[in-house]
Parts: sequence; C-alpha cells; structure tokens
Amino acid sequence: MSTRPTPLPVVAFHIHQWKRRLLEAYFPEWRFHYIPFHLGDDEFRTVWAPRIAALGKTAFVVWGPNLPEAARAYAAAHDIPVHFVEDGFLRSLQSSAGQSAPFSLTVDGRRPYFDARGPSDLENLLKTHDFEADPALLSRASAGIAALLESRVSKYNAPQAARTAPATGDGRRSVLVVGQVEDDASIRFGCDRLFRNNDLVRLAAQENPGARIVYKPHPDVLKGVRKAQSDPKAVAHLCEILTDPVPLPDVLEAADHVYTITSLAGFEALLRRKPVTVIGSPFYAGWGLTDDRQANPRRGRKLSLEALFAGVYLLYPRYFDPLTGAASSFEACLAQMVAWREEGVPAESRRLVGTRRRAAPWRPSGPYGLLGWRHLLPPLVAPLVARLGSAEDAASYRSDPIGFFRELSDPGFRRLGRLLYPFDDDRFADGFDRAP
Repeated sequence: MSTRPTPLPVVAFHIHQWKRRLLEAYFPEWRFHYIPFHLGDDEFRTVWAPRIAALGKTAFVVWGPNLPEAARAYAAAHDIPVHFVEDGFLRSLQSSAGQSAPFSLTVDGRRPYFDARGPSDLENLLKTHDFEADPALLSRASAGIAALLESRVSKYNAPQAARTAPATGDGRRSVLVVGQVEDDASIRFGCDRLFRNNDLVRLAAQENPGARIVYKPHPDVLKGVRKAQSDPKAVAHLCEILTDPVPLPDVLEAADHVYTITSLAGFEALLRRKPVTVIGSPFYAGWGLTDDRQANPRRGRKLSLEALFAGVYLLYPRYFDPLTGAASSFEACLAQMVAWREEGVPAESRRLVGTRRRAAPWRPSGPYGLLGWRHLLPPLVAPLVARLGSAEDAASYRSDPIGFFRELSDPGFRRLGRLLYPFDDDRFADGFDRAP
C-alpha cells in the first residue's frame, strides 16, 4: 500500500489571505508557513529566521518579486531554493485578477518570468529546448494557437460589449497602443528606462505619420482599481482613446501594428500575426518575432511562433481546475473557460471550494469586540475605502475587514486598521511553531 509523501515545509512570502487556501489546494506537496506582510529586515533576522531554521529542510515561495532582501540573503546563505509564483497566461474570465482562482500559475526557480534583468526558467527553456525534435509538441502548439484565437479568450477577459473596436473605414493604417499599469512590476523589471503610456502614444504617432493611433488604457486603470501615472488627456490630440470595455481580441484584430512596453497583449498580437513593437524586454521579445527597442543579448535565438507558444503556454505554466485544485492542462482549462462563459456561470460560483468570498461570521466576543460590535463598522468604513481606493477594495474590506488592512502597503492605513481592529483573528495562524 503506497503512502503519500510527507509535504515539504515551505516558507511563503507576500501571500494574501484569500490566496492561502487556494495555494494549499494547488500544491499539496507543500506545507505552507506564512511570513507576514511588510516586515523589516531586522524583524526577519530576529523573529522569523529562528523559526525558519527550526523547520529543517525547506524552500521559499514568494508571490511575484516580493522577497525581502534579508530573506534573499538568508536563502543564499543556507542554500534554500526560492520559487517565484505568478498568475499564468490563462488567468480568469474576469477583466482583472480580482479574488478568483486562477486557471494557471507559473512557478520559476530563478526569478519571475517578467524580470528581464537576468535569466528566468522561462527564458532558459525558450533558449535551450529542442522544439524541432518534438513535432508532436509543435503540432499541439499549432492546434492550441488556433483554439485560443477561436475562443477569443485572453489572460483577462472584458465583459461582452455591445460595440467592438472601431473600424478604420477610411483606408488609413490602424496602430494600436496598449496601455499598462505604469508602476507594474512587468515594467519596473522588464524595461531598462522610464517609459510611460503617453510616451508610447507619442512614439507610435511619430513613427506612423498619417496612421490612425488607437490607445487602449489598461482596464484596471479605467476602473480605478490601479492608479494612472500619465493622463491620457495629454495625448488625446494624437489618438483615439478607447474607454469602453472592448474585448482585447477585437482591438488586436482591427490593428495593423501594435505598440506596447511589456504587455502580454503584445504576445497575443503575435498570435494574430500582427507586427509588434516592444519598448522593454518582455518574455516574448528577443526571439526574432518582434521589433525590439531594448537589447537582450542573452536571447538571440530565432524561434517559430509555434515554438514560442509551446514554451510559454504548454511547457512553462502549471494548470489547475479552479473548482477542485486538481492539476489540469492548457486544453482542458481553455475548454472550461469557454463553457463557463457560454453558460453564464456567475463569478462567485467559479471560486475554489473553501475560498469563496463571504462576510466574517458574527461572534459574541473575540477580535470583533464584545457582542461583535465591530461588525457594525463595514457599512460605515466601506464607502471611505471605495473613495480612497476602488469598489473592489471595498468588497475585499467587507469580506475580510481585519485581513484587508493587514495587507495594505501604506503604513498609515495599516495603523488605521490596527486602530479599528486591534485584535488578531485566529484565521491568520501562520503555521509556525512559535517555540524558537
């Protein structure tokens, strides 16, 4: 009778509370121990390093690039492997990540795939894999490209809109400028100079005189979920600005040329055989398929579109059933996304069992105060949260008032959270033995 191997203890950094049950379901081979957000290097060394040492053999798991410097040094000194986790390239049916379970994740043992400052596992895979020796893989990639284009599924998916991208009609070339969240890590770590969305519009207009310039700001910026650092109105005289929730496939297919800094939309344009100019060095640049404005001498290999797709979509990510957490495949996840979209399955029903958003239960005592009086705060505080942040922030606060404030990056807001909710909830157990 076989027994399941004992899960490896892993120390997890920058994992939001809502993601914890999700990761535990997706990675049963790991036993998670969570490090709190926003700790300083001294606190890591004095409080958390002894607890990590007590675990014995371990690994670090970090969401995105958010590994504290002291933890990075500790891992290097103690030969601890680090796994950088990020959303994969098939994410959700929502127009932003929200708090839905992702269909895919990437796990990289070197750095996040969007960090062009050094080689990632994805870059090494694309640089070294012998794609031509695997015709079955390339055939699967060709079929995968066709299925993805037919499905009209993107990483994030705008709701079906009444209108589509504007047709040129007047015979002019149409140049699409894809906006991004300008402080996003993919730009900070994937572009070697400061470059804003408005700079991209100006460049596209300068290089394409007489063309129609269509600028699509990032949907999270349009919704107020993320802040813009350049005002689209400043370039309105150069372009047509799309403010409606137009599905990305529509605007890509209407374009004759696409400009982006580092957006995944550039890769989705390549799949549609569109010329793509990239300012930074996203993972799909440097392989002979894009007009690159940032040199990346580590790459230089020429890949076919099918080989690039095979590495990016088929070999590198890990796919999951977002309802059960079971391992899946690109093809199965794409089919599930299409089925849910056609059936109109509500977003709340697409959450991993055990992670569905719900309000904190009333209790007569504990972190919500005597007779649970702090449960009366959300109706008063949520409108303020929405005004300072977004409607999605307000929904996150209502569902988890204590956790919401704990994980904010602004220390002033975290102090406000401690004032409103001075006691910890036992849901935030980090999995460490506190003996050391």
